[in-house]
Amino acid sequence: MKFWQNLSWIETDQQIECARFAEEVGFDGVMHGDHFCFPDVIRSRYPMSPDGAAPMPTDWAYPDLWVTMAAQAAVTSRLRFAAAIYTMATRHPIVTAKATGTLALLSGNRAIVGVAPGWMKEEFDAAGIPFERRGARLDEAIRATRKLWGGGAVEHHGEFYDFGPVRLEPMPGYALPIYIGGSGEVAWKRAARLGDGWIGGGDAPEDVPELLATLKRLRAEAGRADQPFETILPLTRPASVDELKRLHAAGMDATVAYPFMLTIGPRSTIDEKKRAMEAFARDYIRAFA
Repeated sequence: MKFWQNLSWIETDQQIECARFAEEVGFDGVMHGDHFCFPDVIRSRYPMSPDGAAPMPTDWAYPDLWVTMAAQAAVTSRLRFAAAIYTMATRHPIVTAKATGTLALLSGNRAIVGVAPGWMKEEFDAAGIPFERRGARLDEAIRATRKLWGGGAVEHHGEFYDFGPVRLEPMPGYALPIYIGGSGEVAWKRAARLGDGWIGGGDAPEDVPELLATLKRLRAEAGRADQPFETILPLTRPASVDELKRLHAAGMDATVAYPFMLTIGPRSTIDEKKRAMEAFARDYIRAFA
């Protein structure tokens, strides 16, 4: 079992030291949230809460995640980094490929591009991108970005993007791992067709085996059962070590320590965050060592 620390919403000046310490105590990776921007007025329904209200105020921190990961990569050697979740459809594939391709080169290919269609219409409005058909736009953006990562002269002529031949140098020459997020059957099918892994939005431990079985079935139907696929699943309640061992045996590759915002409050010192990570490492990571 692998363990990730969610570093979304923390004080930006603590990001680098938190990543360094996460590696020190044994976390496999750290995660970062993303929004193109965060409008002050949000009427869109948040899909992960019962009442549709977004849990985050509009002033919570969302520093550029690729810049943040690059800074963290400079002070770590094995820690991985994941976008959870990057709203890829609000950016042009050239913008995404340039930033993430550079990060791959600087970090030794330690970054995961976690993507989902997005839920906030106001974010798309601010980006000047139609909210409608955002899923189809995301699918095409994934394909175009993977072509650009290969390097050389690239052209793409699709429904949503039309460019090239263009060059982005340097590019890594390989495709970065793209993990899919979201909720429901459409998202699971996208993961089966296009994803190198799945990043959950939060599941109860008792629901995880059925989700894993569904992903396995859909990947087989897509003809991709033999390809590598990693599942990173945050849980909606803390699980015991024995529960995590059973879930790991069922095919769950990794889970996530809750954001500090939800455990020790909206403001905390770096020492408080270190104590929280050390406690998690003691209770969970070392139990699997």
